[in-house]
Amino acid sequence: MTLPPPASPEPLIDDRGTRRRAPVSDHSTVGSFASAWLLRHDANREATGLSLEDGPLFFLGIDWAATEHSVCVLDRTGRQVAAFTVAHTAAGFAKLAARLGKLGETDRMPVAIERPDGRLVDALLEAGYPVIPVKPNAIKTWREAEVLSGAKSDSGDAAVIADYLRVRFHRLRPAVPYSGPTKTLRAVTRTRGDLVDARVAAVNQLAALLDTYWPGAKAIFASLSSAIALTFLTRYPTAASAAALTEKRLAAFCAKQGYSGKKPAAVLLARPRSAPAGTTDPDLTDGARTAILAQVGVITALNTAIKDLDRSIAEKMATHPDGRIFGSFPRAGTINAAQILAEWGDARAAFEHPDAIAALAGVTPVTKASGKQRGVSFRWACNKRLRQAITTFADNSRHASPWAAEIYNRARAQGKDHPHAVRILARAWVRVMWRCWQNGTPYDPTLHGGANQTINTQVAA
Repeated sequence: MTLPPPASPEPLIDDRGTRRRAPVSDHSTVGSFASAWLLRHDANREATGLSLEDGPLFFLGIDWAATEHSVCVLDRTGRQVAAFTVAHTAAGFAKLAARLGKLGETDRMPVAIERPDGRLVDALLEAGYPVIPVKPNAIKTWREAEVLSGAKSDSGDAAVIADYLRVRFHRLRPAVPYSGPTKTLRAVTRTRGDLVDARVAAVNQLAALLDTYWPGAKAIFASLSSAIALTFLTRYPTAASAAALTEKRLAAFCAKQGYSGKKPAAVLLARPRSAPAGTTDPDLTDGARTAILAQVGVITALNTAIKDLDRSIAEKMATHPDGRIFGSFPRAGTINAAQILAEWGDARAAFEHPDAIAALAGVTPVTKASGKQRGVSFRWACNKRLRQAITTFADNSRHASPWAAEIYNRARAQGKDHPHAVRILARAWVRVMWRCWQNGTPYDPTLHGGANQTINTQVAA
């Protein structure tokens, strides 16, 4: 179960003045799992039902591991009540539930852990424990301050996490899990993103093979991942196999494949012939043929899998409660809108201000000021999938929205480079998206004051 990052009430100082600040992400220390997030406890902490006066009886810290988890339980005074390990198995989870069940009510025993998802987190949430994901970097800094000797162990880390939760409990609150449809959509979109990255790597590997053994084949069609390019390489994997290729044969091949590149066969055939000649060594040619066909097979399989995921995403977006909202923005499309929604989530209570989303997406800068020195820098720590999705949308939107184009052009006129200008536009779109999302209404440009003002200004001019 993936937990969404929360909002933060603290001010953010950047090049647009004073804003509210949201916490940012650090990549989880375990594999490719989602990042852990620290939830700041704001002025409305009564809504969480947690306070030091009437709240927790015990504080649990869990040091997560692949096969065995260390657990530490502290009372309000910091006295260690229990310390044990549980295996990452059904029996281990049952043992954890039994040990904790003897201590008291589940809702009065918050659990701090350095990751926001996984079967252990699911089990704790299902049992009713408030789960508070904490940042690994925060725990590392806390341990260095508390354990002066530098000693480190799994059980010691669990104790540090529990003490961090106990001392800073007034600043923390439990995370709110995403709904089932959002978790499903996130699983599919993230898998698709991983496969797209794998395809990019596979295409680069194929290009390297062709550069080594047959440079001409790389130049015929615009994209090596296209169906026609892969079919061509399947039929002609080496220079020797294409030695008898004529203009007439290439024209017939293109017609059969439904080629729509608007380039005549003569132009296409001139490309490989003008490139450096491919290898003619028989032994080397045989090895190159095997390697190229293997790489073509990988890319073909990835293309098929990505298309299947595209269909699945479209189906899930059509039934998601917020699908029509994110799909209503100009040039959002289906896949891009799904990527934004999957990373944005549907936990409205987690984001009380659009700048919380903007910080999460990494489209706001980070300001460091001390004395007379002040610097504004790029925000590295964020949800990078959300940043990629929302900046992709922002860049596309400027071709359909005069308001978006005006914001982008103004940023460029101020000397900002293209990526910076796109992030500025993305931040502006976040405010619009957040309002539509909070209201549960699709985007309507006729109700968008900024868009109407831009259009009216252009008409008046």
